[in-house]
Amino acid sequence: METKSISPLLAVEEIPPGHLNIMGYVDKSEVNGPGCRAVVWVQGCPRDCPGCFNPDSWTFEINQLISVDTLAENILNNPHNTGVTFSGGEPFWQAPALATLARKLKAAGLNVMAFTGFTLKQLQSESAPPGSQELLEQLDILVDGPFVQSQAINSPTSPVSSTNQRVHVLNPEFADQISWASDQIEVHVLKDGNRIVTGYQGWLELT
Repeated sequence: METKSISPLLAVEEIPPGHLNIMGYVDKSEVNGPGCRAVVWVQGCPRDCPGCFNPDSWTFEINQLISVDTLAENILNNPHNTGVTFSGGEPFWQAPALATLARKLKAAGLNVMAFTGFTLKQLQSESAPPGSQELLEQLDILVDGPFVQSQAINSPTSPVSSTNQRVHVLNPEFADQISWASDQIEVHVLKDGNRIVTGYQGWLELT
């Protein structure tokens, strides 16, 4: 899949304030973190990692714009959700809006985690995308590091997909809840007939 060479900073400037550009969303998952949780896949990632689960998320072109308020309402409308996971794409290129969303959800009692291709050290540096520290402050769990195909893990006991990745428990309350497995998948059938496969295989369109 070809992606346009465009600065992520310039691309995210096209997103209206208070909105996110997302690739997809499901309101119930049990393979993207502890417990039952919503999952938001943001649009845009410049890494183009071989073996990426979600190559449709690479382009920074506008895909689906949704307001933070609407997304928060959708997530909170599912009483079974105990948390939300931000994935992608690269969540930290839309860190300010995700931080706002995270604050709304945490105020309602949900926990928040994210997957990122950056390392935690990179996100704590001055060269991190704008708003990275703001989003880090809202996270209970962070899984960091890009997927490296040559280091892939397919194990029912591993919460990461390649050996370079790390799980950072930023909230000690979740130290004993790292129980999801990177080789589990779910299939979600949407109202329009499209399907989302999430988990190790990521986002796929099935026929």
